[in-house]
Amino acid sequence: MIKNRQKEILMAFDGITTNCIMQELKQMLVGQRISKIAQPEREELLFTFKGVTTKNNRLLISANASLPFLYMTQTNKTSPMTAPNFCMLLRKYIGNGRITDVTQPSMERVICFTIEHLDEMGDPAVKYLYVEIMGKHSNIIFCNDNHTIIDSIKHVSGQMSSIREVLPGRAYFIPAQEGRINPWDMTQEQFTDMILSKPCSIAKAIYTTLIGFSPIIATEIAYRAGLDADLSTASLSVEDGIHLYEQVRMILQALNEQAFTYCIYYDPITGAPKEFSPLPLSIYSDMECREYDSMSEVLESFYAKRNKYTVIHQKSTDLRKIVSVHLERDRKKYQLQKKQLADTEKKDKYRIYGEMLHTYGYAATPGAKSMDVTNYYTNEPLTIPLDPTLDAMDNAKKYFDKYAKLKRTSDALSSYIVETENEIHHLESIETSLAIAETEGDLAAIKEELQEFGFIKKHYGKKKNRIPKSQPLHFVDDNGFHIYVGKNNYQNDQLTFKFATGNDWWFHAKQMTGSHVIVKAENQELPDSTFEYAAALAAYYSSGRENEKVEVDYLQKKNVKKPNGSAPGFVVYYTNYSLVATPSLAHVTLISDK
Repeated sequence: MIKNRQKEILMAFDGITTNCIMQELKQMLVGQRISKIAQPEREELLFTFKGVTTKNNRLLISANASLPFLYMTQTNKTSPMTAPNFCMLLRKYIGNGRITDVTQPSMERVICFTIEHLDEMGDPAVKYLYVEIMGKHSNIIFCNDNHTIIDSIKHVSGQMSSIREVLPGRAYFIPAQEGRINPWDMTQEQFTDMILSKPCSIAKAIYTTLIGFSPIIATEIAYRAGLDADLSTASLSVEDGIHLYEQVRMILQALNEQAFTYCIYYDPITGAPKEFSPLPLSIYSDMECREYDSMSEVLESFYAKRNKYTVIHQKSTDLRKIVSVHLERDRKKYQLQKKQLADTEKKDKYRIYGEMLHTYGYAATPGAKSMDVTNYYTNEPLTIPLDPTLDAMDNAKKYFDKYAKLKRTSDALSSYIVETENEIHHLESIETSLAIAETEGDLAAIKEELQEFGFIKKHYGKKKNRIPKSQPLHFVDDNGFHIYVGKNNYQNDQLTFKFATGNDWWFHAKQMTGSHVIVKAENQELPDSTFEYAAALAAYYSSGRENEKVEVDYLQKKNVKKPNGSAPGFVVYYTNYSLVATPSLAHVTLISDK
């Protein structure tokens, strides 16, 4: 049976996708003039065009190492007051320039824009703008008519790369890929010989041989050929090689004929976008497929979600570090306190020694180093060590003093341990809040909580731009019931003790940190499926999000209590139901997250 693999692999912006977006840009932009050039982020460019007939008249390009892309959009972005040098350079040379061609060299993840403009003398001139979508090596490179680099958004020196320098004055070229061939030019014999000769799996042999082919596309080719992508090439027959070649030619033919299907594949369980592709992927036939009108729409939708996560993740770095440092300190302190508490367990031994000496001390021999007695608690013999310089009563006093000291230490440590445990739990809940934060408002609320509890010092300085206040997530499930999810501890308290009424249902992942989830019952009996949907949300918005299954407690809100003086988000309950749920956003629709 052929495996339908669904690995946690982000669909690469590969040569196939590059070809598709290249053809789309070629159709839309050739003949159009550049109206505006902006650089809203350090490694990002935004071009606005005159004369584009569609609403998407802007081209957004990102060379960010973690999230490189380019696509047409109608969304504008705020630019800095002073334009960066690279942006000023582009404005100088190609402001009001006209796009005359958009090409893709070979099947590389590179798009070249040919731009005509007037030079300083008013004569026609040509410039080239290369956009390289190559992961951490992504770049935007501006060249003259001889393909000599004028400048780039990222400079790459010889110390940074031994393969290619990207600096003004250097000749532009795309680094050669040894052992790989241009799929447009290959023959059947070349393909068969090169694929069958590689000592690896079918998928790896394909994507390491053909320029521009990603692991996902390679897996799809094997699947269409009726082969398991994980099989070794050594097991392939000549006929298998022919079938694989035919599937590759069919993909190239689809590109040539622009037979595209612009789609994003969504996980049916979590509802999260998993892959995108300009071609239908049979390996994801069991996933939900949503089609779009253009590749730009696919990329904008897909990367908007990922970019949102990436930006928030970067902005939360300092907060996550603070929480991590405090957690590490508290966990070490907790282990030390537990060890110290264990050392006080011998206190009762000293108390018994003192009591036995009070009872039997009259029989002690002066100057003796020990005394044998019967422990009247257990009726077992007991040997009591003695200080020979002290009499029995003074030895008893010495043991009672030791007992009293250890008891005071034990009582104090027991209290400290509870405080440390509560602080660890509080910090872990903040850590979970950071993991599910989606907006700057979410981060601001978390920072406020860290300041309130002394994990961060408050700074009373000049007021910054007001950030919209974070609000709980609001969903509606397939049955029409409204479900609310707290994104931080303050929201959890608000939802549970101010928003929810007594008969509403409350959900929380069992014995782990996570959001409070409230289902508004509106005096109705909830169907079983709503309980399952709410539990899936509680599992998804918890520290167990990555688990296959999470146990979730649920009960009516009236049975949830908050101890006096406890940290925000902390509750207790004594009577509850439980069910096992898969973390998921399926069967619910997000209404509001602001």
